[in-house]
Amino acid sequence: MYDYLIIGAGIIGLNIAKNLKERFPSSKILLLEKEKEVGLHSSGRNSGVLHAGFYYTANSLKAKFTKEGNEALKKFVKQRGLKINECKKVVVATNDKELEGLEELKRRGDANSVELQWLDEKSLSKLYPNIKTHKKALLCPSTATVNPKEVTKEFAKVIQELKIELILDCKYISSNCNVVSTTKGDFQAMKVINCAGLYADTIAKDFGFSKDYVIIPFKGIYLKDKNNNSNLKTNIYPVPNLANPFLGVHYTLTVDNESKIGPTAIPAFWRENYKGFDNFKLKEFIQILYYESKLFISNAFGFRSLAFSEIKKYSLSHLKNLAMTLTNKKMNHKGFDSWSTPGIRAQLLNKNTLELVQDFVVESDENSIHVLNAVSPAFTSSIPFANWVVEEHILKTKN
Repeated sequence: MYDYLIIGAGIIGLNIAKNLKERFPSSKILLLEKEKEVGLHSSGRNSGVLHAGFYYTANSLKAKFTKEGNEALKKFVKQRGLKINECKKVVVATNDKELEGLEELKRRGDANSVELQWLDEKSLSKLYPNIKTHKKALLCPSTATVNPKEVTKEFAKVIQELKIELILDCKYISSNCNVVSTTKGDFQAMKVINCAGLYADTIAKDFGFSKDYVIIPFKGIYLKDKNNNSNLKTNIYPVPNLANPFLGVHYTLTVDNESKIGPTAIPAFWRENYKGFDNFKLKEFIQILYYESKLFISNAFGFRSLAFSEIKKYSLSHLKNLAMTLTNKKMNHKGFDSWSTPGIRAQLLNKNTLELVQDFVVESDENSIHVLNAVSPAFTSSIPFANWVVEEHILKTKN
C-alpha cells in the first residue's frame, strides 16, 4: 500500500512527488510513467521558454504561478548546473490597435509585479537592430530559455535522490477503489494523483471526474535556424490575442543558440498525432473529430478561421512571412529551413460551453486528484503549481 500513487512522470507529476516527499519524508510514494524515459511528451517537447507572467490577469492562477515559477526554475537550473540562456524577450506592435494590447500587457505586468520596460523605436533599434515595432515595444528582462528535456530529466534524478519509487514503461489500464491496474501489475494507494497530460481526462473519468471536459490536442511545430544565421539576440513576440490561449507566431532563441520561428497551433486528430499515423487510435480520432466538428460548425472562439490559418503554416514561406512582420530587412531568414520535433498541447475544452479553458483546472476528492488542465505555461509554472496542488488538494483535506 502506497500513501500516494502518481500517474505520469512529466514536469508536473515529478514536482508533486518531490513536494510530497519533502513535506512528508516517511511517506511511501510511487510514480508511474508509461514511456521508457521521462520527457517524451509535453514536458520535453515545449519551447523551453521560462515565461515571466505578464500575459495573464493578476487574479489568475497562471499569473501567480508563472511569475513564481520563473524565479523557482531559474534557481533550480542554476543549482543543478543546467544550461540557461537569459536572453530576455521583446513584445512588439505593428499598428495602433496592437499598441492598446501592449498597454494592457504593461498593466497586467504591473499588477503582477513583473518588471517590464518601455522601449521607443530608437531605443529598440539600438538594442536589437533586427527588430521593428510601431512606436514602442515592451522589454521583459526576466524571460529566459532552458532545455526542457534536460530539466525534466534532472527532476527525475531528484526523485531518485529522494528515494521515490519510479516505474517506467508502465501503462495505466484501469482503476477500482484506488487499486490502479497497469501493464506491470496492480498498485494500491491511499490517494491517486492523475498527472497524465494528454490522457488526464480519460483517466479522470474512471474516478468519476472530468464530466464537463475533454482534452483537444493542438500540434505545435517550429521552423529552425540551427546555426542562428539570423543573429537573433532575444525572443521576439507579437501582441497576443488575449481571447485565446495561443501566443501567435514568434521568434525563440534556444538555450543552444538556435533560432526558431513558430509555433503552429494546428488541431490534431488524436492525442499523440506527432507524425503521420504514428500512435493512431480510432476511438480517439472519432471523439476528437466529433468535438472539432462541433467547434468548426459553431465557430466557437473563431475556431474555423483559426483552423484555416493554422493549416497555412505548414508552408515554410507563409510561416516566415508571418514572422517577418516583427523584424526588418536586416534579418537573415535563409537559415530557417528545417522543422523542429513537434509537440502536442493538451488543451482542455468545456463540452457545455465549447470554450477552451485558459486557466489551471484540478478536480479532487478524498481518494484522488486530477490535474485536468496543466495549461501553458505549465512548464514554467511547475514548481509553484505542484506546491498549490499539495496545499489545496491534500493538506486541506487532511485538516
